[in-house]
Formats: sequence, structure tokens, C-alpha cells
Amino acid sequence: MVTIDAPSTVENFRRFVIASTCSSFAPRSYLEDPEVFPERDEDKGSIYVEAADKVTLKKIRDITFVNARDVLGIIYSSKSGNTSLKWRQIRRNTGKVKGEASSNSLVNLAEGGVITLDWVENYLKKKAEEQQTVSE
Repeated sequence: MVTIDAPSTVENFRRFVIASTCSSFAPRSYLEDPEVFPERDEDKGSIYVEAADKVTLKKIRDITFVNARDVLGIIYSSKSGNTSLKWRQIRRNTGKVKGEASSNSLVNLAEGGVITLDWVENYLKKKAEEQQTVSE
């Protein structure tokens, strides 16, 4: 598990959630609309969008698509339970992602633009240094 504490736009976190859950079957118009977010019930790994204005659009498989404006927060838990992340708004569309992510989720976080390759490299360097210190 990797601890995540990174700044992110709501759009980048939205892309991460889509990449992690429904990119293969979501309608193209939903994928391209920055106001459309996936949600999922708790028993299957919850995804919840907290927003000032939210309307349910359509349910496809285990995902309910919602149109959300003024997003305040997004809670994401993977089906496996290995990833648990929260995006919280700081100012307008900018926020912070915090939580624990699996190595599989790291790929989707990078694909969504939440973290960069530099972030991953710095994390790995830091972990290697910690291991070095422990073994000395």
C-alpha cells in the first residue's frame, strides 16, 4: 500500500475514478463531460460524490452516473478494499487527494493525472532511503 497525499484537480480525480471502474463501458459522452461522475454502492467498493447540485443520470452495471456541479468531495474505495482515497475541495476545482492506494491504483492515478511519474520516482527513492536507514 502506498500513502497518497497529493494536490489534484477534481477533473484529474474524476478521470482516475473512471479509469478504475467504468472506462470500458461508460458512454463516450459521459467520459467527455467533466460534470458526469460514477457512483457505486458500498457493498461493491463505494464511490460517493458530495456536491452542491447532483442529479442521477443512468445506472449501467453496478455504476450509477450522476451529473454533479460544485463538487466538494469524492470518496473512492476499490472493490478489493486495497485502495481507499478521498478528494477534498480546497478552492473551486482544486483539491487534495489523501489515502492509501494499491500498486494497480497507482497506474490509474498516474493515467488520470493525479500523480506524475516524478511523484512515483520520489516516493520510491524515499522508501529506499527509509529501508537503508532501517537496515543500518
